[in-house]
Order: sequence, then structure tokens, then C-alpha cells
Amino acid sequence: MNWLPGLESDDEPLPLFASGLAPRLQALAQRGIYLGTSSWKYEGWLSSIYSQDQYQTRGKFSQKKFESDCLRDYARVFPAVCGDFSFYQFPSSSFWSHLFQVVPKQFQFAFKVPEEITVQSWPRHARYGKRAGGPNENFLNAQTLKRAFLDPLLPYANQACVLIFEFGTFSKSAFPHPEAFRDRLAEFLDELPPGFRYAVEIRNPEYLGEPYFQTLADREVAHVFNAWTRMPEMDEQLAMPGAFTAPFTVARALLTRGMAYEQAVQGYSPYTRVQNPNPRARKALAAMIHHALRTASPAFLFVNNRLEGFSPGTIEGVLGEIQSD
Repeated sequence: MNWLPGLESDDEPLPLFASGLAPRLQALAQRGIYLGTSSWKYEGWLSSIYSQDQYQTRGKFSQKKFESDCLRDYARVFPAVCGDFSFYQFPSSSFWSHLFQVVPKQFQFAFKVPEEITVQSWPRHARYGKRAGGPNENFLNAQTLKRAFLDPLLPYANQACVLIFEFGTFSKSAFPHPEAFRDRLAEFLDELPPGFRYAVEIRNPEYLGEPYFQTLADREVAHVFNAWTRMPEMDEQLAMPGAFTAPFTVARALLTRGMAYEQAVQGYSPYTRVQNPNPRARKALAAMIHHALRTASPAFLFVNNRLEGFSPGTIEGVLGEIQSD
């Protein structure tokens, strides 16, 4: 089913699961509700989202062809995706140009802002080389962000639905108390240029509360309702006074509370089916959709494979929650 303009009429038919999902997601997108996944290059989705025949070379599955072409096929089903890749790099202008040429003009990307901006001290990991364990001189540096990320992305701003600042868990040596983080964050947000929607995702539950939400609300920056191993459940976040801080809603359903990321990867790969349903997270996402519809405001909600084992199946479950209400 080719519901997004710009797709060729001779596309390979979608798998049965995808063909059932696509029109329901289209209907919500037309009302400003964008449901998508975290990234898209998962071979485990072959036969459910992707047609295996699309990625054959000389009669064999081609990993190269799959990674090159699957975003185009993803966009036949989902109206949006969260690009996690941008957390690890400042993409070049040529990269952005190619990326946006692959998808229809209506398709929306959320992007994680590069860790070069959101990491205060570099983790002690081999991939950081000589910087490992040292301070990050570009932490919350708005000028670096503008020059290296925002300016190259600006020509495509109408398809960049939200830019997400994901912060890892800060120690008390980094910020002795929540106010210290709020003050530093406010200073940074005040320097950001217009032209994009911004959202903040934190992993310190003690930072949550009305002062933090007000810091975001004063700048129309969204709090990211996030499901994460050490964060309050998303429904608990929804119930906090002032948690809706912007004229749009953003959520990232990443992990079941109490489960480590590595545990989810090992247990759920290669992400072919839902293995551990999370009704509470599904109901919270459905509640955000109802809020967005009730307030006539856009919502950008993203689900990770690590939440239940198969993010398209989780999204199907969320759609079922909406229908049953």
C-alpha cells in the first residue's frame, strides 16, 4: 500500500503485517500524531516490515542492498523515525542531502543531537581514544552545535520534526544538585536559534519536578517522556504537574524499567517478535496520543526494539489500545 506520495506504483507489495499497519499510521499522521521506531536497519524485520525479495543480488540476500534501500521501504509503512546515528557524529551536508532524498517529503525524522554536545565527560571506553575519561570542551556549546549540526540541517528543517538532547546519568560531582543542572541547561537553551523543535531527555529521576519542567516550558522545549531502566514509568511522568512543557509531545519508549540495556539486546535480538509485552508503557503512549488529539497538538512517539523485543509489534499494540478506549 503506497500511501505516501512519491512512491512508485510498481513497488513490491508490503508484507501482510506491514500492510495492516501502514494505513492506521497514515490516519494518525494526518492528524499530527507520528508513531515510529528507533532506527530502521533491522534484518529481523524481514517478512514483517520488509519484503526479503527486495534485497536479493544474484539470488542471495545482500546486506549492502538492505542497508542502502531499507529506509525507503520503512517510509512506506511508518511516517517517522528517530535517527539514533546522529548521536555519534556530526553528519556532513552531503549525508543529509542523500538521507532526505530517500524518503517522501512528508516523512519526518527526529534526531538525537550528537554526544559531542550532551556528554560532560567522555566515558572510559576505547572508542573515545585519548579523550576517554577527560572533560568534553564542547559540552552544551551552542555555537559548536549551530555550526556543525544545525546549519547543515537547516535546509531540511521541515522534515526534522524534533531534535533531542539525550543526557546520560550525571553524578553529583558533575552537578551537586538539580538546580545546578537546570541553570546550566537554561543558559544553553537560551542560546539556541529558532527554526527547530527541541526536546530534552534526562536519566536522573531526581531532576524531575515542577522547577525542571518550568525551565523547559519557559522556552517551549519538550520534556521527553522516556521509558528507561532507572527512570519513573512513563505514566508516572505524565501525571507530574507541568510535565507537558511544549506545544508538542515527544516520547521515547526504550527499555522496561529495571532491565539493563545489554540484557535487552542479548535477550531480544534479532528483534523478530514481541517477547515481553509491556502493557503499562503501551497505555502511557496511548494516553499521549489522546492528549495530543484532545489539544490539537502534534506528537512524535518512538519505540525501541529493546522495550518488548519488536518495536513494530509494540506500535501495533498501542494502536490496539487506542481502538479499545
